[in-house]
Amino acid sequence: MGVKGRLIQRIYGRDELPWGTSPDEFRPEAVQGTLRKLDFMFGEHRYFPLHVHGWEHVPPSPVLVVANHSGGTTVPDAWGWAMAWYRHFGYQRPLHVLAHEMILATRATGEYFGQRGLLRGEPEVARRALTEWRRDVLVMPGGDQDVWRPYSMRYQVCFGGRTGYAKLALRAGVPIVPVANAGAHETLIVLSRGRRIAQMLGLRQVARANIFPIHLSLPWGLAVGPWPHIPPPTTLRYRIGEAIAPTWRGTGEPPEAAVMDLDLATRRAMQGLLDELRAETTTPDRGR
Repeated sequence: MGVKGRLIQRIYGRDELPWGTSPDEFRPEAVQGTLRKLDFMFGEHRYFPLHVHGWEHVPPSPVLVVANHSGGTTVPDAWGWAMAWYRHFGYQRPLHVLAHEMILATRATGEYFGQRGLLRGEPEVARRALTEWRRDVLVMPGGDQDVWRPYSMRYQVCFGGRTGYAKLALRAGVPIVPVANAGAHETLIVLSRGRRIAQMLGLRQVARANIFPIHLSLPWGLAVGPWPHIPPPTTLRYRIGEAIAPTWRGTGEPPEAAVMDLDLATRRAMQGLLDELRAETTTPDRGR
């Protein structure tokens, strides 16, 4: 738990933070209102044109959507995917996004994002959402390692060895829907994750972060640190792969071999999707 999480824990005198712990916090009218305000930004002939292919591969709820993560702290890929999801399925099929605890650690952000479906990125919280609530859950396993991967690696899957999502899918007995996206990482040029800087600053102990990136972005120019940037207009492209069924069914903890097999199958599927997106690119550096 990070510094903010521990502070909120002391204030409320409880073991869990009060926000992002249950799908019951979800308010469809809150999501609808937010996406209505952002509608001018996402869509054909708008600031972020959205191209999504493969909706037919998404089975009925519940599913674990697993995606790569791009675009630095501004994360236009996540907002674009939310817009595309609710335009396609409507608000009667909520999508809960697993997020870092710091996003849900204050009343200002916790209530806001909790009502819009964000959940703390903890295995038991996610498992209950999938099994007890029968809701769909989105996880981006690469987290900071992925969203701040160097520009030269923008078409590579970078989960950083994290396999908890595969264990979650096996424990919950739900299929994984792989989703690859491209375009958000064109809105800045990440030169380095800055792992040595993060180590020197002790960010692992403070905020469970292993990066302090160096990037070229607007309006900063050359920036050091995970600063939000102003993304230029970019097409956000998403490709949905065929659902991957659980490879193990049982009670208790799944065997490590099953977790590794599912992780490998998911990463291979996603890399294949990213390769397809790269092949579609009409110039070496820009999405179509």
